[in-house]
Amino acid sequence: MAREYFTHKGLLFPCLDYSPEVLSYVENEFQVQDDDVFNVTYPKSGTNWMLEILSLIRCDGDPSWVRSVLNWERAPWVDNQNGLKAALKYPPPRLICSHLPVQLFPKSLQRSKAKIIYTLRCPKDVLVSLYHFSKLLLLLKDPGSLDSFLEDFLSGNVAYGSWFDHVTGWMGLKGNENFFPITYEELQQDPLGSVRRICHFLGKELSEEQMAAVVENASFQSMKGNKMSNFSQAEDQYMDHQKGEFLRKGICGDWRNHLSEAQSQRFDTVYWERMQGLGMTFPWD
Repeated sequence: MAREYFTHKGLLFPCLDYSPEVLSYVENEFQVQDDDVFNVTYPKSGTNWMLEILSLIRCDGDPSWVRSVLNWERAPWVDNQNGLKAALKYPPPRLICSHLPVQLFPKSLQRSKAKIIYTLRCPKDVLVSLYHFSKLLLLLKDPGSLDSFLEDFLSGNVAYGSWFDHVTGWMGLKGNENFFPITYEELQQDPLGSVRRICHFLGKELSEEQMAAVVENASFQSMKGNKMSNFSQAEDQYMDHQKGEFLRKGICGDWRNHLSEAQSQRFDTVYWERMQGLGMTFPWD
């Protein structure tokens, strides 16, 4: 089961802990509640960083919750079997994570006032992070060479499908009052301003001191040292802890240390083919 995929509606998903039945249930039967907050990303785009920020905002910057409860229990992953069970038992208001593309997201979202925070990241950094991550997360296939993984990524032959489709699908909700897009790069460059904007979107009033506490306790170093947030507690069936740590670098632009000039140009060609004409600009463009 580990490292094997199945196809659901044209997209690849891990066999371990995922199933077509769960994905169909989430899409067609899961009931979104008005006070739900969804943390949505394409994999390796800052999901757990945003989860930490949202957890701390909920607690007014007090780190006791993030230091005492595992992050996947604070915000279960509705996409898989264990996460769905946890989400269904979660007392409101729920904080829920998902990597699902917009077309597989619960249809009941359309009838709710639930809030979605969508974090994007430079796709070259996503590629490099996902390449390293795939070596230690046993849900994902071994990536092989970087060259072959680059082609898989560009063609969408990876878990959760194409980055390009995921981003363009979700960004189609831009302008919706319950949809808040933010980039990993914005979070890096202006963490306090980003937290202020997230609080405003959530209708949560925090003092400057409380927002500063959110930033401090959600920093890469704080998360790396927090066993409730660094995935050191993940079971061996899911993660090979001998091959590396979940929180690797947490920086922008690391792709420059991995991609050759030819690989970078190949990526740029596909990127501009897929993204031009969409009227969207990003910090990495």
